[in-house]
Amino acid sequence: MSVLTRDEAQTRARLLDVHHYAIDLDLTRGDETFDSRTAIRFTVRADEGTADTFVEVKPAQLRSVTLDGQPLDPTALDENRLALKDLAPGEHELRVEAAMRYSRTGEGMHRFTDPADGETYVYTQLFLDDVQRVYAAFDQPDLKAVFDLTVTAPEGWTVLANGVTEDTGQGRWKAATTPLISTYLVAVAAGPWHSVRTEHRGLPFGIHCRRSLAPHLDTDADELLDVTRACFDRYHEKFDEPYPFDSYDQAFVPEFNAGAMENPGLVTFRDEFVFRSAVTETQRQTRAMVIAHEMAHMWFGDLVTLRWWDDIWLNESFAEYMGYQTTAEATRFTDTWTDFGVTRKAWGYDADQRPSTHPVAPEDVQDTASALLNFDGISYAKGASALRQLVAWLGEKDFLAGINIHFERHRFANASLADFIDSLAAATDRDVHAWADAWLRTTGVDTLVPSVTGDNGSRALTVRRTGERPHRIAVGLYDQDPGDEGLLTPRERLDIDVPQAEPRPIGKLPALVVLNDGDLSYAKIRFDADSFRTLRESLSGLPDPLTRAVVWNALRDAVRDGDLPAATYLDIARAHLPHETDLALVDGVLAFASGQIADRYVTPEQRPAALSTLAELCRDLIRRTEDGDHPGLRLIAVRHRIATAAHPDTIAAWLADGTVPGGPELDPELRWRILTRLAVLGATDEAAIAAELANDPSATGQEGAARCRAALPDTEAKARAWEAMFASDDLSNYLFTATAQGFWQPEQADLVRDYVPRYYPEAVALAARRGPAMADAAGRWAFPAHAVDTDTLRLGQECLADADPIPALRRKLTDQLDDLARALRVREAGTA
Repeated sequence: MSVLTRDEAQTRARLLDVHHYAIDLDLTRGDETFDSRTAIRFTVRADEGTADTFVEVKPAQLRSVTLDGQPLDPTALDENRLALKDLAPGEHELRVEAAMRYSRTGEGMHRFTDPADGETYVYTQLFLDDVQRVYAAFDQPDLKAVFDLTVTAPEGWTVLANGVTEDTGQGRWKAATTPLISTYLVAVAAGPWHSVRTEHRGLPFGIHCRRSLAPHLDTDADELLDVTRACFDRYHEKFDEPYPFDSYDQAFVPEFNAGAMENPGLVTFRDEFVFRSAVTETQRQTRAMVIAHEMAHMWFGDLVTLRWWDDIWLNESFAEYMGYQTTAEATRFTDTWTDFGVTRKAWGYDADQRPSTHPVAPEDVQDTASALLNFDGISYAKGASALRQLVAWLGEKDFLAGINIHFERHRFANASLADFIDSLAAATDRDVHAWADAWLRTTGVDTLVPSVTGDNGSRALTVRRTGERPHRIAVGLYDQDPGDEGLLTPRERLDIDVPQAEPRPIGKLPALVVLNDGDLSYAKIRFDADSFRTLRESLSGLPDPLTRAVVWNALRDAVRDGDLPAATYLDIARAHLPHETDLALVDGVLAFASGQIADRYVTPEQRPAALSTLAELCRDLIRRTEDGDHPGLRLIAVRHRIATAAHPDTIAAWLADGTVPGGPELDPELRWRILTRLAVLGATDEAAIAAELANDPSATGQEGAARCRAALPDTEAKARAWEAMFASDDLSNYLFTATAQGFWQPEQADLVRDYVPRYYPEAVALAARRGPAMADAAGRWAFPAHAVDTDTLRLGQECLADADPIPALRRKLTDQLDDLARALRVREAGTA
C-alpha cells in the first residue's frame, strides 16, 4: 500500500476544498466483506488549467467509479490510489462503490463474533490511515468535511455513529450530519449492543457493550456515567468553547488495539474496561483517566485538529495532561499523578533513551508510516510531562487562557505547533517560543544531581544537570522524625530554577534531599550519598505517595543505567514495599522487579533468588491484608505471588480450593493467571485447560486458554503455538497476543532455544502479510525478550540490516534490541 507523504498532502490541500461525504455502508453482505458507497463533493482551486490528484481506497473489489457522472476505469486503481486526472477548476462529485474486507486485526472495520453467545459486532478504527479500508476518501487530516452516514445492518442490531442515529426501518440507520471533521474521525459501531442511556445538560449520553458483558456494565454504569458527567462539567469550566457535537456515546468494543479512540461523539474503548473480575481502585482510576483523556480530545484533536501528523503530540500530550489533571480535580480519584509518575512517566523515560527517540514535536515526519511510529511514550507521557512543566512555569490561568484563544482561532479547522505556541504567547509575557524550542524540539532525558556543601549549620544546595532544558522544580528537604527513626518529616520545599544562579542556602544538613519533589518536571534524578543511606532505611517513611513515586522512579532509572545493583533494588523493595499504602506504587514496583529484574536483569543463576525475594515480599503483603481492610492491596499481592511462584504447590492448592485462604475467592481472571503459571511450571495439562475453558467460554477465556497452551513446556505444544502465530493468519490480534505471551518463558529457555533464530525472518514475513497492527504485536509480544545474550542481539541487528522489515516492525525491533543490550549491560554491571 502506498503511504501518503507530507509533500503530497500539502500539494493536495492547496488544490482541493472538500465539502461533503455521503457514505452508505451495507453490513448484511456476509462474514467476509461489506459494501461501501461513497459520494464526495469537492472543489478544485487550481488557478489555471487542469490538475491531477488522487483518492485513496483499499477494496476487496472496486465495482464502479464515476466522476461528475462519467465512469472511470476501476482497473486503474494502483494499490490504494485511484488517479483523478485533468480536473477543471470548480465543483466536482466523485462516486465510488466497492466491497471492503472486514478485519480481524483491529484496523478498518473490525468484525468479532462473541464465543459466549455467538453474537457478532463490528466497529471502525480508522486512525491513522485506515479510512480507505472502509470508504473512499481524500485521506489526510487537514481536508475536513461534513459527513452524512447511512448504514444497513442485520435485524436486531443497533448502529452507533458520530451523531445521533435514527432507525428508519428495514435495517436502515441514518446518522445526524456531522460538523466539519477529519476523515480519520468518522466512526461506526454496529451490533446487538447492550446500552445504558441518559441525558446530561440537554445532550444524549450512552454507554454500550456487547450483550455478554451486560451484567458487568450495569454494575459499573453509575460510576462510568458519574465520571463522564463530572469530566464534562469540568471541561466546561475550563474551556470557553462548549462541547461541539450533538451527543456523547462511549462504546466498549472487543479486540481493540489501543486503550481508546476519540471519535467525535462516539468514543470507542477496549472492552477490558468493562470489568468482569475483581479490580483495584487504581484500575478504576485508570479507566476514569482514559474517559477524561478521550473527552479532552473532543476539543483538542476533534474541534481543533492537527494539520499534519508531525503534530500528533498536540492531540495526545494535551489529552494525556488534561486526562490526569481533570480526573484529579473532578472525580474521587485524586491521586492520579502518582499513578502517572510510576507508570506512564517510566514509559516516557524508557522511550526517550532508545535510538528511536524523537522530539515531542518532530520536524521530519515525512509520511504516514513514519507518523504511526510516534504513538509512544514520548508523544504521550513525555509530552504530558512537558505540558505539566509548562503549567508550573506559566501558571494555570495563563495556560488555560492560551488554550481558549487556540480554540477560538481554529475551531472546526486545523492548526500546527506554531499556531499553538502563538496562542499561548498571546496570553502571557513569557517567552513560550524559547520554551517550546528547548522542550519540544529536543530529545533525551536530562539528569538532575544534588550537591550539598558547607558546614552543618550553613549548608547550601546546588543542582547540576545534564542537557540544556530549563527546569522549574521543587526540592524537598526531609529530616528524621525524632520520635520514630523510620519516619521522615518535611522540613521545607524549595522552588528552584535550573540552571541556578547561585547555590541555595538550606541551613543544617537534611537527612534526605529529593529533587523534583511533586514530579512537576521531566528528568531523571540522583541522590547524594547521605540521602541514599536515608532512603535505604526510611523510604517508606516518606509521607507523600507522589514523593515516593519520584524516589522509586529514580531507583528504577539507576538500575537501568547500571548505577544501582538489581539486588540492591530488590532489597529496598523487600524492606519497604510491605509498608506501602499506595496501590499504584506497589503494583509498579512489583511489575518492574518481576518483569525486568527477575526476568531479564539478573542472570539465570540469580533468578531463583530474585523470585524467592519477590515471593516473600508478596507473602508479607498477603499477611498484612488478612484483616480484609485492604482488598486492592491484597489482590495485587495475590496476582504477583502467582506470577513469581517457582513451585506449583501453593497456587495449585488455591486453584483446587477455588480461593486464596482468607480471600479472595478465585474469579475467572485469577483462575487463568494461576493456570498459566502452572502451565509454565509443567504442573497442568491440556485436559485442565479445556475444562477451564468449558467453564469460561468467553473471549477472555479463549485468550486465557491460548496463553496456557502456548506456555506448556512440551515440544508439540510449542510447535502448535508457533504454527498458529507465524504459519497461519487465522489468529485475531488478541489471540495472537495471548499466544505470544505464553510462548516465551525464562524457565523454558532450553526448550525454545531453536525458535530464537526463526523469530526474525518469520516476524518480518508476518508483518509484510498482515500489516502494521500485527507487526506491532509481533514486535512487542512475540519477541524473545527472555533470551538476554549476544546471539539474540546479533541476529536482530542482522535482521535490521538485511531483511528490510516494514516500518512498524523495524521500530519495535529497534526498541527491543536496545532494551536487550541494556539488559546485558545491567548484568555485566551486576557481576563486575
